Amino acid sequence: MSKNIKYICECCGEEHEEWPSLAYSSPTHYNNLTEEEKQTIAELTSDFCVINYADQTDKFIRCTLTQKVIDHCENLEYGLWVSLSDKSFEDYSENFNNENHETKYFGWLSNYPPDYENTTNIPTTIYTRKGNSRAEIIPNNDFEHQFVKDYHNGITKEEAERRINQMLKSIEK
Repeated sequence: MSKNIKYICECCGEEHEEWPSLAYSSPTHYNNLTEEEKQTIAELTSDFCVINYADQTDKFIRCTLTQKVIDHCENLEYGLWVSLSDKSFEDYSENFNNENHETKYFGWLSNYPPDYENTTNIPTTIYTRKGNSRAEIIPNNDFEHQFVKDYHNGITKEEAERRINQMLKSIEK
């Protein structure tokens, strides 16, 4: 593809030509719940998700991940969810509106980006950023998984555009 991808933004309803972010509105764990469970044991906002199972509570935050595109001047952006420990989730929640809060947390990737299997077991480091931007996900380099390799080595423009088109087609369904 030599032309930019045109798409209609789900948020504003307008047509854009730059690459869209491949964003997920909820973690996979939430998506796997029944409609009744979503109403009774889960709480989802645009930045936080808590699922209260009988034997445990899972806590997630929405973050970003920037995928380097090795033969193009634009990177591929993802909006993904990660699970955090209780302590990390509480610290993140308490400092969510603190523009100067910078720290890092350990978390587990909690979505399935296209073409990858078993990504919910990928360990990550999450870095908060000044200015209340969403935290940035960095997959742990020592974990053996194609998603991690692609993150650290980069992908081609052709691959990035294929992923974007695949995501856009799944939204249209």
